[in-house]
Amino acid sequence: MAVAFFDLDRTLLAANSASLWVRRELALGHISRWQAFRASVLLARYHLGFVAMEDVLLRATSLLTGSDARELELRSGDFYGELVRGRYRPGGLLALEAHRQAGDQLVLLTASSSYLSDLVGRELRLDGVLCNRFEVDAAGRHTGRPLGPICYGEGKRYYAEATAKEAGVPLSACSFYTDSYTDLPVLEVVGRPVVVNPDHRLRREARRRGWPVVDWGVPPGGAAPSVPPSPPLLPSTGP
Repeated sequence: MAVAFFDLDRTLLAANSASLWVRRELALGHISRWQAFRASVLLARYHLGFVAMEDVLLRATSLLTGSDARELELRSGDFYGELVRGRYRPGGLLALEAHRQAGDQLVLLTASSSYLSDLVGRELRLDGVLCNRFEVDAAGRHTGRPLGPICYGEGKRYYAEATAKEAGVPLSACSFYTDSYTDLPVLEVVGRPVVVNPDHRLRREARRRGWPVVDWGVPPGGAAPSVPPSPPLLPSTGP
């Protein structure tokens, strides 16, 4: 048995869920145009190299301070059903099933929040979900602090190493599928790094290192490809 790690946005999904979430929240009036603009500016500063993504994620987490966790959980369930569930790449579903048949553990490894990631884990019948989780107080409100290290970059490597150790297998026996150059810390330590519909930087790096590059396609016509049967989806865990 080994562990197969899968990134979410633009890897298993043919979309960036964060962008979909912000647009939907703005359209529904859950955030203001000013809040959406501030989020865009923060991301632009990241892309220009003025701020690290870890800082962006910490800032986003702090903005949750005082908000009701259950409400966000329910909104995330609606979001998943409306805009995410139909966007799984066909090749990704096939890869998941191949690893399942081989007896491997299937683990989501993503910078997305638990409110979305846990829904993905249930839908795809995954063995584990490694993502960004938030501290909630006794009243059910977010404290604005993350639970554990930020799951991004070196943080992803931290969680992958801990999971492989718990499973009793070396990372050299594990696989990781991702589209992003920022996941290099994990790609460098697994035995089977696979680059999926990559960004330009990761495509160049994959060619240099001889890593396989695959195209998992997109769901035809925007419709959801067939997913192995799972229990009825309820918005009980959350983005």
